[in-house]
Amino acid sequence: MSLPPEKASELKKTIHDHLIKMDVHGKIREVLSETLKDGLGYGPHTFSEGDFLQALQRRGIIDDVMRDLQFSQSIQQDTERSREKDFPNKSAPHVAEKNRLPLNRMDIDVARRYLHLQVLGGKAFLDHLQEPEPLPGQVCSTFRLYLHFRNQRFQSKPVPCACEPDLQEGFLLEVHRDGIGEGSRMADCTTMLSICDPVHLVLIKMDTSNETTLVSSYFLDWRSVLSAPSGRTCFSVELLGVGSESKVPAGVLTISLELYPPVVETLNVDIITTQQSLERQRSAEKERLFLVYAKQWWREFLEIRPSHQSKLVKIFAQDENGVNRPVCSYVRVLRAGRLLESPRQAARFVSLLADEKAPLVGGGAKQEQWCSLLAFVCRGKGDCEDHATLLCSLLLGFGLDAYVCVGTRAKGGPHTWVLTRGTDGSITFWESLTAHRYLHQAIDPDAPPLAPQPKPSSPYRTVGCVFNHQSFLANCQPTDAVPLCVFDLQNPSRWKAMSEEALRSVCAPGSTTSLPPIPPLCASSLEPAAASNQLELEMRFLVAEHRKDLEVATVWDDHLSYLLSSALAAYETERCTGVSCGNEEFQDAVRRAVPDGHTFKGFPIHFLHRNARRAFATCLRSQFCEEIVSCRGDHVRLAVRVRVYAYPENACAVWIMFACKYRSVL
Repeated sequence: MSLPPEKASELKKTIHDHLIKMDVHGKIREVLSETLKDGLGYGPHTFSEGDFLQALQRRGIIDDVMRDLQFSQSIQQDTERSREKDFPNKSAPHVAEKNRLPLNRMDIDVARRYLHLQVLGGKAFLDHLQEPEPLPGQVCSTFRLYLHFRNQRFQSKPVPCACEPDLQEGFLLEVHRDGIGEGSRMADCTTMLSICDPVHLVLIKMDTSNETTLVSSYFLDWRSVLSAPSGRTCFSVELLGVGSESKVPAGVLTISLELYPPVVETLNVDIITTQQSLERQRSAEKERLFLVYAKQWWREFLEIRPSHQSKLVKIFAQDENGVNRPVCSYVRVLRAGRLLESPRQAARFVSLLADEKAPLVGGGAKQEQWCSLLAFVCRGKGDCEDHATLLCSLLLGFGLDAYVCVGTRAKGGPHTWVLTRGTDGSITFWESLTAHRYLHQAIDPDAPPLAPQPKPSSPYRTVGCVFNHQSFLANCQPTDAVPLCVFDLQNPSRWKAMSEEALRSVCAPGSTTSLPPIPPLCASSLEPAAASNQLELEMRFLVAEHRKDLEVATVWDDHLSYLLSSALAAYETERCTGVSCGNEEFQDAVRRAVPDGHTFKGFPIHFLHRNARRAFATCLRSQFCEEIVSCRGDHVRLAVRVRVYAYPENACAVWIMFACKYRSVL
């Protein structure tokens, strides 16, 4: 076992500080003096090192030092992180007791309260009953568990998929107060009982081609540990499937909970049960009253005009667990800290999350599934509703007046996108799947026939309603056609609004126990330069192998490859900002690098993944790319450049450009 140099020096400093703190040197001098006096040896030649170590052990000094340091688990964790970094597709070894995982006590602040959540294994994942045991080093499908609790996020190591997956992991969750100035005070039992935020567990499966699948999304009420006599409890939780399988068990996890430091006086089980029951009753009553209000509001909306029955006015939507929630609850004010710098960069990030409709067994219409934010970002893909609600949340965080629009596209299919209103009254549409922006200018149907009218620029056909975290408005204009729609949301003759107070009662954070808390975004663990270099080497190998099959030699031009970087940077900048810049310098550099009488060809392409073989197979489907890769001629030189741009949640924009230059022969 070896550690990186910086970890080794950090470990040495920790040991040195603890030895000084314990005054180990003074204790050793005392033992040495007493040993010599007691006659264990009468001179330096008769007193052995073994005698001295036995004396230290009898006094308990060695045991005290080892117990105080507690560094073995830290070494193990650092080694596992290092191995996972070097071999991300392989499961790092994990050594733990079956009933309890060790805790590194140096991670604990004695002035704060922590919940140590331990996953002690899984069982009954029957979908993987027939999967064979993976051989050492073999690439296989893996499970990974993600957690969110009160603005803290964690993830487990990947483990091979199996009927009884070896999911053994410990997570240290801080149970902190919400009030200003209360962060450093330790939460007592009464305070913790009032914290109804659950621990959100999301289980993701990744197959051998790096495709992810949402297996389960579970909300764990952790407060049963408050009644455990020893401050520690262990139980099993049944994970259910998602979507159409939300009533079908997916598997079982064994979970242990323990409080640090332990509470002096535990609560009675009846007190916890009563608190949970009161919270459920309060939430159910709020949801019932809102449903009564929503039905009355809908009747009033239909009385305005009979044609409103056909408009896409969506008040409720099902999440991944099949729970109906008001659509406004899917939007929050989300600030990304320093992970995203601008609204347009936020739109670029959201567009990099893959678009995939909820899977449906058999035929039929599209299955509705609006995912919670944690499930969406951990899976890394979702439907247009997931993209639109995330983009709207981020734009609200950047201070824009943003709304999610529900309507149809030009082809007639249901669709959602985002709208922002400027202080000057301008309306901008944001397509969350592509990061494209469209300035909306309504056509005036009452204008004279010869009056100039704006041309529709967006791909949207109709809009039935718009909403955000505190507003819901239905389109009550004579037509729901987007080109004719006026987005004067304060005008009740054009837009019928729901009561903001009614929405706040069921959609505000903490208003009901059924609302999942919104997680923060996580920074990317990807190193862009290293990932770019690795993928470029793999691409060179694949090109060389392809040309070898064609019995054509491959000669690389490293200088030309480097020049392609500026083109890839210009493409990514244009996707982020909508402004094209840098192409002039690239074209000038290429003219200088390509001699007279030579021909230059280039082919750029964009991906959302880093699988080299998948990307190369896609590139070869383009006739123009195939011509470059298979180029024959006089003095042929090939070039390839890869640039990986990292975004939060390990989303990445991958740009690849193939190029060649050759002497033209008449």
